[in-house]
Amino acid sequence: MTFIKSLFAKSEFIVFLGLLVVGAFFSFQSPVFLSSFNLQNIILQSSIMGIIAIGMTFVILTAGIDLSVGSVVALSGILMATMLNSGVNVALVLSINLVFGITIGIFHGFSITKMRMAPFIVTLATMAMARGLTMVVSDGRTLFAFPESFNYFGAGKVASIPVAIIIFLLYAITAEILLQKTVLGRNIYAVGSNIKAAALSGIRTNRILTFVYIASGVSCAIAGTILSGRLDAAMPTAATGAELDAIAAVIIGGASLFGGKGTIIGTVIGVLLIGVINNGMNLMNVPPFWQSFIKGAVIFLAVLIDSIKNSNEEAAI
Repeated sequence: MTFIKSLFAKSEFIVFLGLLVVGAFFSFQSPVFLSSFNLQNIILQSSIMGIIAIGMTFVILTAGIDLSVGSVVALSGILMATMLNSGVNVALVLSINLVFGITIGIFHGFSITKMRMAPFIVTLATMAMARGLTMVVSDGRTLFAFPESFNYFGAGKVASIPVAIIIFLLYAITAEILLQKTVLGRNIYAVGSNIKAAALSGIRTNRILTFVYIASGVSCAIAGTILSGRLDAAMPTAATGAELDAIAAVIIGGASLFGGKGTIIGTVIGVLLIGVINNGMNLMNVPPFWQSFIKGAVIFLAVLIDSIKNSNEEAAI
């Protein structure tokens, strides 16, 4: 009985039940929903957003925010496309792309820790700058026709399983192990719970904050690679609004905007829930404007529940 109570107290389990309920609803609404092709498509569609959301999880665990992820993904794709079309080796392009993601993270970390700027403002500025650079570099055009070795990361398969899904799962497992089984992970939770107490206990908080933004930048670089490879194209408008979906997935998955709470498992379930909702609404031919409204309502409810939980916890102290 105690085990059952503790299980239902876990945010991840509650969200998983929600995923099952929503999935059951759409399965009754459309006979196509439970087909193996559609289920694989949901996971494939969710893999790119999932990778972005994993990086966002690191940031939100420290009570931060990264509004630049969508623009960074788009800029990542355009920069790689420009290099590939210029004949640069694929391995070198991928390496430069990772350095690009790390550089974005270092820039955010430096601005927040050394220049004492608010994460919201810093990443909002980067969102505008990155989207602007994307338009400048691409001249507003879609770039396409990449080598097969590059497209493999987004469109390839291993024993009928898309490579994008494999990368997503491996990335999620690695991130979960890092957070739950390492000193670095414990320090991230400590900084998010109380940054002043963490600093007094000897944790180098500035390094932790810089690391989580680097993790977000690298996540965007990986997502940009998969997205461009899957489409065999890089669009300057790619990943528009991805920051909202990523934040929603993390919060729905049980993380707190106030920091210190959340897991990668919860984020993955949150991503899948959003993916199922998007897929189900498309199968039911729900108009795009109503889809946007419903997704906004889901985000509002998730943040409302998070606020209520934190208010109750503060009242109990």
